[in-house]
Amino acid sequence: MSTRPTSRFLPPVCCLLLSLIAAPALADGEVNIYSARKEDLIKPLLDDFSKQTGIAVNLVTGKEEALLQRLQSEGANTPADILLTADAGRLAAAQKAGVLQAVKSDTLAAHIPASYRDPEGYWYGLSVRARPVIYARDRVKLGDLSTYEALADPKWKGKVCVRSSDSVYNQSLVAGMIAHHGEAKTEAWAKGLVANFARPPTGGDRDQIKAVAAGECDVTLANTYYLGSMVDSRDEAEKQAAAKVAVFWPDAKTTGVHVNVSGAGITAHARNRDNAVKLLEFLAGDSAQRWYAETNSEYPVNPAIPPSATLKSWGEFKADTLNVAKLGELNATAVQVMDRAGWK
Repeated sequence: MSTRPTSRFLPPVCCLLLSLIAAPALADGEVNIYSARKEDLIKPLLDDFSKQTGIAVNLVTGKEEALLQRLQSEGANTPADILLTADAGRLAAAQKAGVLQAVKSDTLAAHIPASYRDPEGYWYGLSVRARPVIYARDRVKLGDLSTYEALADPKWKGKVCVRSSDSVYNQSLVAGMIAHHGEAKTEAWAKGLVANFARPPTGGDRDQIKAVAAGECDVTLANTYYLGSMVDSRDEAEKQAAAKVAVFWPDAKTTGVHVNVSGAGITAHARNRDNAVKLLEFLAGDSAQRWYAETNSEYPVNPAIPPSATLKSWGEFKADTLNVAKLGELNATAVQVMDRAGWK
């Protein structure tokens, strides 16, 4: 086995991490990825891809904004063939910025439901995450929970924890509500939700779950993979916090639970386009989808692959069928609604 470092690919931005994945000596070319997902959430899959195909994979990881800015500044000179990131809002932002190209693939179309990919093929979802209500087992009765909208009821005053409006996950949730209920109704809901905050928004999804477990609030909204990682954590404190909360699937009788994706698109100036398509098809395939489910506590985007035992333990749910591309289209409106509602 040998690595093939490429000096032209070294990132000038200090916060970006370059990881060259070993490939066979007779490698069939290469593919270069800019990834906003942490290295340990994607590298094992890329290693497997290289072993199976002989295609070397060069990986740069960094923050979403930094990677998008880098793609824009590099323009036609970028070495990146794929942009991989989380949330349809970020994928749509990349598409709007003109750094992605449309790609058609029968394999991707067969493995990825239409609601989890861009209608024109600019990006494809690779894993699914749901954003249900997480509640305190000892303080909340199931009968008190019903819909996202119901969390704006005054009975929840001082009992809701949620992360800030800067979170793209919350922005996408609000965008989904706008798509279903309109801007005015969604703004009224957001104002009611803000009035019920137990404390000013702070921290990430894990922090909200821990706050519920600690009694700072009774309910929160969080992506399922965060809770899954806590359930399976080696950190005993995280496991204990996870044991004190439960999942409720809202809107079962109406629009369904808000869902989103992590996904990827091929860059507008990809030099290794064919290899990039092969990698996306691999990530949508059975083995990679099983890995997403078992290791990342994410729902497979491929409906033929079952979720992990941890995810199954929370029961089945009705997922919103809204095309996640709509979440990106309505992102700016969602941010404006949240600002007017006083969601900090």
